[in-house]
Amino acid sequence: MSTVIQPTRPAATPLRFATPIGGVAGTSFKPEHLPDIREAGPRRGFFEVHAENYMGDGGPPHRALEAIRRDHPLSLHGVCMSIGGPRPLDKAHLARFRGLVARYQPALVSEHLAWSTHETSFFNDLLPLPYTETTLACVCDHIDQVQEAIRRPLLLENPSTYVAFRESSMRETEFIRAIAQRTGCGLLLDINNVFVSATNHGFSALDYLADFPLSHVREIHLAGHAEQTDDEGDLLLIDSHDGPVADAVWKLYEIVIRRRGAVPTLIEWDSKIPDWPVLQAEAAAAQAILDRHQSAATGGERHAA
Repeated sequence: MSTVIQPTRPAATPLRFATPIGGVAGTSFKPEHLPDIREAGPRRGFFEVHAENYMGDGGPPHRALEAIRRDHPLSLHGVCMSIGGPRPLDKAHLARFRGLVARYQPALVSEHLAWSTHETSFFNDLLPLPYTETTLACVCDHIDQVQEAIRRPLLLENPSTYVAFRESSMRETEFIRAIAQRTGCGLLLDINNVFVSATNHGFSALDYLADFPLSHVREIHLAGHAEQTDDEGDLLLIDSHDGPVADAVWKLYEIVIRRRGAVPTLIEWDSKIPDWPVLQAEAAAAQAILDRHQSAATGGERHAA
């Protein structure tokens, strides 16, 4: 017997902020922060949620998200589409994802350059892929399918990686640039991921960012990471999202904003969740950098005039 996937019902009240939101800082939305957020009322910024947490049709998760969405822009961030996998996309999952986009009309919609499924197995991780022409064709086909389904550009996030493939025939930045050019998708630049990968593989984060197609970046992620050691005793960074943004990542962020200009910036914090004022302070630090750049840019334009 076939299963019919019903589209998720639309929100009952008109929504705002479906248009681009400019250079503002946001945070991950965690339900435990809802009372503090509602008490404070509408604020500058936006909230991001993982799409897979809201693929049921109703219940407390949706009531909380609807309360947030009425007053704030939303970023919908997918983590299980397996865009980098060799197998066809899960049509049921894509239909649920499409339903969420239609229901909440988020300002930003994103997914990862990674894979997380193999045949009937689902892995609770975002796994790396080889950068080859074959993989490139597969990834582009998957992104085309997603963008056709949601009727809007998707933002693709660069990965944090711990292993590299010998068969890769192009640099990660080259691979990502080709994806953006072939599909018309936007990019989500996760600067913590850049720093983690650069440290783990021994390349320069600055060189990576110099070669990254910044003109395609529509959103930035900042997050904390954890330090471990590998079997040889060398430093190994883990993209843990369980602490404040590291000083080195803040410095890279300032460099990117100087080069790219102000774009929506998210503070990711997904475990060891702090009290709401702590998360707010991280977003305020990002907002200060964005505002400083925008003020400098406006001042320069007035001076030129």
